[in-house]
This record gives sequence, structure tokens and C-alpha cells, in this order.
Amino acid sequence: MSIDYYQQQAEPFYHGTINVDMSPLYQRFLPYVPKGGSIVDAGCGSGRDSLYFTNLGFKVLAFDASPALVNLAEQHTGLAISQCRFEQFTPIEPVDAIWACASLLHVPRVELNKVMAHLAAQLKPNGVFYCSFKYGQDEVSRDGRHFTNVDEAGLNELIKDLPLSIIEHWQTGDLRQGREHERWLNVLLRKA
Repeated sequence: MSIDYYQQQAEPFYHGTINVDMSPLYQRFLPYVPKGGSIVDAGCGSGRDSLYFTNLGFKVLAFDASPALVNLAEQHTGLAISQCRFEQFTPIEPVDAIWACASLLHVPRVELNKVMAHLAAQLKPNGVFYCSFKYGQDEVSRDGRHFTNVDEAGLNELIKDLPLSIIEHWQTGDLRQGREHERWLNVLLRKA
């Protein structure tokens, strides 16, 4: 369902997200990634974050489920972006970090644990996993997109059987203009 939305809304989504300043989130994530390490941009959207990490010298593997967004992200970054779903992505070798910014929230709650387990399996030991969700406890469908909202209790439930521990979590407002009132749960996890 959400893939169809991004297929139809790829251009407006791209233009609405490409210039958002993500530096407050990068500053919390990147200290955990080895210099020149490998980062998977899971659900890369416009490719904004992939390009930022690449320009800093990280090895970036990026994917998105929407063919239209893959095309736009490739044009923006010059990288080869894979077109696949979370559970289909498997790198050739384990990676240092996964960046899943505002992407896993589209996975239905009933599938989320399995998807996160699959992604965690792609990490090296001590690898770091950033993800973010709209803050809450419910699942909603809006304008053709599915959202699984997560709060601290939901996060603990989500990872209790996974080889992941919480480094830190924090709330932020939405970084897009005019949406500052929307709350997000940001999470940094470490693989055992």
C-alpha cells in the first residue's frame, strides 16, 4: 500500500525531503560508525542521507521498495540503489551500520519484529542500527500509507527477542517545515 503511494507521489516526496537538515540525527549516529565503514540506508527515499554519508567517505549500500524513488535517488546520488523490500535486502558481507530513517514505520506491526531481525542479521557484531518512528502506540492508514507508531514500551517489546540493545532513544519534532508538532521516537541500537 505505502509503495503505491510513493510510486505516485515520488516527485513531491523527493522535493519535500531532499533539503531537510538531518545534522542533529547524523551527529548522534555517526560517532558509532567506524571511519570509512559501511552503512546501509534502508528505505533511502530521496537518497539525501546516502549522499551525505558517501560524501563523508562511508561505503553506502542503499535500497528502497519504490522503483520511482530508486530512480530519483540514483539521479541525486550517483549511486547504484537497489530496488527491494526490507526483508529482501542482503548485502554480500555484514555491515557496520544500518540507517532506517522514517522507513520502518511503514511495516505493519505484525511483520516488524521479523523485518528488524532480518536487518539485524546483516550487521557485524557491535554494529549500530538507527531507526525512527512516529511516536505512539497505534497503527494508522493515511493518504494511502500505513504507519506503525512506536513509543518506549513498544520499542522494548519490539526488540526483546532480538540481538539488539538500546544505546539511547530520544524524541524530536518533525524536521520538515510546518510539521514540527509531529513527534518522533529516534532509536540507536547496538548488535550483541
